[in-house]
Amino acid sequence: MLIGFGILFFILAKFGWPVILKMLANREKFIQNQLEEAAQVRQEMKNLKSEHQQLLTEAKTERDKILSDARKIVAKMNDDAKLRREKETDAMLAETREAIEHEKMKALTEIKNEIAGLSIEVAEKILGEEMKDAARQEEIIRKWVEEMRIEN
Repeated sequence: MLIGFGILFFILAKFGWPVILKMLANREKFIQNQLEEAAQVRQEMKNLKSEHQQLLTEAKTERDKILSDARKIVAKMNDDAKLRREKETDAMLAETREAIEHEKMKALTEIKNEIAGLSIEVAEKILGEEMKDAARQEEIIRKWVEEMRIEN
């Protein structure tokens, strides 16, 4: 049995152990390569995650900038529209005031003309009554001439 064990040990030592050790070494290399690849993939994932975070941050910054610009544009448009409305309102008020003033002057002129016409009518009637008599006519004419001389 000892001789059988020795022969088996010799055959295994000569042919089996090198193959087994070689397989173990290959297996160890394979596992080591897999571990290195996993570490490399893990590092790449970290890099991708940080790039993703950076892109996300840049996108948020760009979004905020665009929104801010849009708000400024809207505010400017509102201000411009308000100024335009105010100018139009002021122009309309000025035109209305001018039209009112024009109509007022027209009405005053018409009233003055009407008063003048009525005054002339009244004066004609009064003078017509007073001028029927020739002596009265001469007296009134002398009085007017005297008043004209005094004023000059």
